[in-house]
Amino acid sequence: MSALKRLMPFNLEQTVNIVSEFGPLVLMFVVNAMYGIAAGTWALIISTVVAIVAMRIVLRRLPVFPLIASTVTIVFGAMTIVTKDAMWVQIKVTIFNAMFAAFLFGGLWFNRNFFKHVFDKTFHYTQSGWDLFTWSFAWFFVATAVANEFVRVGFEDEKIYNVLGFEMNGVGIWIAFKVALVMPLSALYAWFLTRIMQRYRIPDGDQEKVSAALIEAAVTVHPSTGDPKTASAERKPAGAGSSGC
Repeated sequence: MSALKRLMPFNLEQTVNIVSEFGPLVLMFVVNAMYGIAAGTWALIISTVVAIVAMRIVLRRLPVFPLIASTVTIVFGAMTIVTKDAMWVQIKVTIFNAMFAAFLFGGLWFNRNFFKHVFDKTFHYTQSGWDLFTWSFAWFFVATAVANEFVRVGFEDEKIYNVLGFEMNGVGIWIAFKVALVMPLSALYAWFLTRIMQRYRIPDGDQEKVSAALIEAAVTVHPSTGDPKTASAERKPAGAGSSGC
């Protein structure tokens, strides 16, 4: 494995997903600091649409999870512009993360692992590996939802705060929290989890053997459930003749 691969384990799709998720937030942070929350929200919506188009061009398809996240971002961003209340774009993170965590936990409960269903054709892990991956990310979404609410409620939108020598209002602090803390922590956590998942990886050769074994088992008729004559013949001792001889 090359040094670049060890430092940057994400493939093209994963990299595009990460950039499309956090790129609009970075732009929103810059525009909000310069022109206010309305302009920042417009920047968030427009850059999110651009990210969707970029995903379609680069990946030649629209990944399910980033598409859902982007759609929710556009809807809540539009509500912020219409109502002139930053609460909508802020609380979107709490609602989406909490609902997705519940969705992941529910999938584990009913033995319907979401990540395995979506990525199993690309990544080959054991069932325990997929469950660990899903369980870990579900709790990560819970933690980010709680942290988001703590920052959203703890800092008033119009009040000015001094943060490390910089004066910011509550919205600015929330955006800075997303960009400077949640974004790098999410990337670091995803990277760390991908390294852990290597312990549960099924080598390509083993994966082919497992698939071949499953196919063979599917097309082989067990004597006890197959044709009665065939089953009887298979149970007949070797070398035994017919009863008439």
